[in-house]
Amino acid sequence: MSLNFVDEARPNTFEFETSALIKASGFREYDARWWFGQVAPELNLIGVQALGMGLGTLIRRVGAGPDIVTGHDFRSYSLGIKLALVSGLMAAGARVRDIGLALSPMAYFAQFALDVPSVAMVTASHNENGWTGVKMGAARPLTFGPEEMSALKQIVMAGDFDLVGGGSYDFVPNFRETYLDDLTRGKRISKKLKVVAACGNGTAGAFAPEALERIGCEVIPLDVELDHTFPRYNPNPEDMQMLHAIRDKVLETGADVGLGFDGDGDRCGVVDNEGNEIFADKVGVMLARDISSQHPGSTFVVDVKSTGLFNTDSVLRANSAVTDYWKTGHSYIKRRVAELGAVAGFEKSGHFFFNPPVGRGYDDGLVTAIAICQMLDRSPGSSMADLYRALPLTFGTPTMSSHCADDVKYGVVERVVADFQAMKRDGTVFAGQKIADLITVNGARVVAEDGTWGLVRASSNKPELVVVVESPVSSQRRGEMFEAVDTVLRRSPEVGAYNQTF
Repeated sequence: MSLNFVDEARPNTFEFETSALIKASGFREYDARWWFGQVAPELNLIGVQALGMGLGTLIRRVGAGPDIVTGHDFRSYSLGIKLALVSGLMAAGARVRDIGLALSPMAYFAQFALDVPSVAMVTASHNENGWTGVKMGAARPLTFGPEEMSALKQIVMAGDFDLVGGGSYDFVPNFRETYLDDLTRGKRISKKLKVVAACGNGTAGAFAPEALERIGCEVIPLDVELDHTFPRYNPNPEDMQMLHAIRDKVLETGADVGLGFDGDGDRCGVVDNEGNEIFADKVGVMLARDISSQHPGSTFVVDVKSTGLFNTDSVLRANSAVTDYWKTGHSYIKRRVAELGAVAGFEKSGHFFFNPPVGRGYDDGLVTAIAICQMLDRSPGSSMADLYRALPLTFGTPTMSSHCADDVKYGVVERVVADFQAMKRDGTVFAGQKIADLITVNGARVVAEDGTWGLVRASSNKPELVVVVESPVSSQRRGEMFEAVDTVLRRSPEVGAYNQTF
């Protein structure tokens, strides 16, 4: 089959209905994201069909075979996109097992439960309405990395399809129950916890409250009604607007903890019983303390946006825990956890990855929520706020994103890295001190002599640069580091304003 590819096409035109629109920039480092809105769309349904043909071709070429799981998140257009993807997959000979409306981790779980090697989950995660995308994998529990995404992009954009036919479609009924049963089996807690379950009107609303009730929690629902207009805010537990809403509900109801889930349910955000919004990297330190006390010598993987406490915390040191800082991104951390045989991996964005016996190596916001409840259950004399207070005090920022076009953002980061490397080499004073360490595994994480650090990296799934700052010393040092990092960043006129600050 030959498709007519176009670089641009406006909706409500002949060209849009007869040609494949699929922007090359949508093939990102470890998944695919396109703007699907009415104004300047980057993708149409024929383009989605081409993506399915390419994915069906790729999974055969890499030796994974024709079998693949599909699912879709709760957006007004996600079902239509999934069905277009399925038609392309079947044209390339794929045998599709469709689990219907799902969370991303539910699709990953289906790879194990249905014994299917590959997955294609249609989701825009926490992105604003108008965005769509696909999370893909062909070697459970891993998802695609840059190598596979590059190969897929090449196949699709060149129209290099193996359209062997023989595809099939099978809808799997009642898979939601299978997933919830597996999630909660043997996980009942003894401590009666009052838990706010916040879902931002996203897909997790159909899963999280019941999962938490099944393990014995008293659930206070917050925005759990499915509504793809997202009337209050995007379901994004890294967004301060959602965290503030959880805080308010926790304080209003006297809940023990507030748990927030993103649009496709693979991330979890936390607010303690006193209304403190705990950034996910600090939650990771708490979980690492809990896990390493049960399993001394545990290895953990964390992303470069995460707190320095993983290296300095006295409890983790006493438990002989080892931490590896790695590239930000669910696919990168997932792979690194597998490579190192780590017990768990944590991302500041709220992705948590647990290997057996807690999980199967992929990121699942509900597995994380249950692990947090179990941690509280094992700490009968301590509240969530007590566990938070037990951590050494640091002064961090939320994840701050500034607009920067996809075609220039990596170049900007390269210049920033080069600037920092020159300053470190020359012994230049930066933010009041010399640069003690510079981590460039993913952008640049510049560390001052007192442990205060700042990070600049390119977002993997949006046209943005990401900035995070933390100081173990004071809020003043945090501010000085931010100003210094921002000054370097502003040398590039392509960098826009931040979406949020501190």
